[in-house]
Amino acid sequence: MSAATLASAVLANNDVPLAQIPALVLPALGETLIMVGIVMAIVVVVGVPLGAIIHNLARDGLFPNPALHSALSWIVSVGRSLPFLILMVAIIPFTRLITGTNIGIAAAVVPMSVAGIAFFTRIVENSLRSVPPSLVKVAKASGGSSFQIIRTAQLGEAVPSLIGGLTINTIAMIEYSAIAGTIGAGGIGYVAITYGYQRFDNQVMLATIIILVALVAAVQLVGDALVRLTTPHSSTASDRRFARRVARIDIEAANAASPV
Repeated sequence: MSAATLASAVLANNDVPLAQIPALVLPALGETLIMVGIVMAIVVVVGVPLGAIIHNLARDGLFPNPALHSALSWIVSVGRSLPFLILMVAIIPFTRLITGTNIGIAAAVVPMSVAGIAFFTRIVENSLRSVPPSLVKVAKASGGSSFQIIRTAQLGEAVPSLIGGLTINTIAMIEYSAIAGTIGAGGIGYVAITYGYQRFDNQVMLATIIILVALVAAVQLVGDALVRLTTPHSSTASDRRFARRVARIDIEAANAASPV
């Protein structure tokens, strides 16, 4: 039984008995994890290349096109500027076109993905700006293609920053999943809204708050650990990593140039 079904079944009664709370919140936690997992997969697949493209369309990018850069940047800014609840309502026709419904997990994934892609695209763009221009120049001098430079030099050098941004984005999607509960998306957010707004059940509210706080803390803990793991701890380590990336570009460029 889903969290939404169980919540609806007990609406007419008093507070949920303490023994039944796990049966209510644990399925809701599973639904939240499914929503956030699907959304973050979409966000990474779309946001990373889109952010890299926008960054390199700038005047000092690998393939400058200021007009297209401005257009794409404006679209991303619009997606970021709209409050999620307004965005969710505004694109209901698009959501219904994609999923055939405007309620449930599938319907929540669409607006969450739109908001998440806009957010992460900007994070990727800003992360790539922090890559030393000298690394890109060396990669160009080594004969690397634009794709090789983006993949090996730009994205490779920005990994710690990208992981930090991905952590923030994941936490934001957990928050958005709670807001998506207003359209019956299921998950912890639906349970919290149902019991917090429609019938203030202190026990269930406390359980949902604890789960959300623990989930966000776990994501932040893992993200921080990965950032530390991927960040060079000395200039020597950074130089070695720089040299490995340049060597990789040299090898790939040589392989591409050699006859089959």
